[in-house]
Amino acid sequence: MVRALRAELGTSQGTVKRVAQQLGYGVESVRGWVKQAAVDAGEASGVTTAEQVRIKQLEQEIRELKRANAILRSSAVFFAAELDRPQR
Repeated sequence: MVRALRAELGTSQGTVKRVAQQLGYGVESVRGWVKQAAVDAGEASGVTTAEQVRIKQLEQEIRELKRANAILRSSAVFFAAELDRPQR
């Protein structure tokens, strides 16, 4: 849809609004898709869709690593306390 909009109709003079209304989408949604398509095609600066996906994956990995580190820290504290306890 975005390729057809950009190639055949262009994106000026209310085209985006007209196409959005015809397809039943919001104007800003279609406008955002057109902008993202330009970024993905290398015609505009910004973060590509592939880069956005990779960033999300890395952020998820960071969250998981932080959670694992917190678990390891708390278990280290627990076992250190067990070693400091006098034996009977």
